[in-house]
Amino acid sequence: MIRITVTINGERYEREVAEHRTLLHFLRNDLGLTGTKEGCGAGECGACTIIMDGRAVNSCLVLAAEADGAELETIEGAAAGGELSAIQQAFHDNHAVQCGFCTPGMVMSATDLLRRNPNPSREEIIDGIEGNFCRCTGYQQIIEAIEAAARAAGAAAGKGSDHA
Repeated sequence: MIRITVTINGERYEREVAEHRTLLHFLRNDLGLTGTKEGCGAGECGACTIIMDGRAVNSCLVLAAEADGAELETIEGAAAGGELSAIQQAFHDNHAVQCGFCTPGMVMSATDLLRRNPNPSREEIIDGIEGNFCRCTGYQQIIEAIEAAARAAGAAAGKGSDHA
């Protein structure tokens, strides 16, 4: 067993974990943060995407021990004060959710993308969610939701500005 300390959605956790325990299983089974989904278990589907130290990662490919000292963001931390994040709201408004299984990973990948590139092109959005599979939507609504979130963030940033 290895003692790790992680900060998840602003809350600090200190636990002992088996050396082979994945970060995905640590989040879901040890901490009860079940919004992060297990799809393939091999880093191919993106359902387990979280943000670790500012970058999207497949939590099924990271050992919990490797996350020692890390800052993690999961889907549970996306909404603040009962309000959906801009990306979550855009997914809702653009009907980018059907079965919902891929949605947490998509939202986390989109969050990472828009933090790194607040005004992505359609091609950059497609590249940004490339590792996330959705079997229901056909991706069109997801891409439109990310475009809408980027526009909304740009409009919000422009409020109160003297620039036209």
